[in-house]
Amino acid sequence: MCQVCGFVYDQAQGLPEEGIAPGTSWEAVPEDWACPECGMAKADFAMERLD
Repeated sequence: MCQVCGFVYDQAQGLPEEGIAPGTSWEAVPEDWACPECGMAKADFAMERLD
């Protein structure tokens, strides 16, 4: 989850419009990727448990 805007990356869905295929793990998302909602860096994301 983005710590700035709350955007949640869903591994099952990926982000095909950004070249990230469904099923792509968070670890495999490029380090230079930025949040599609607010533009913050991948480093500004924190793992959140979704039940």
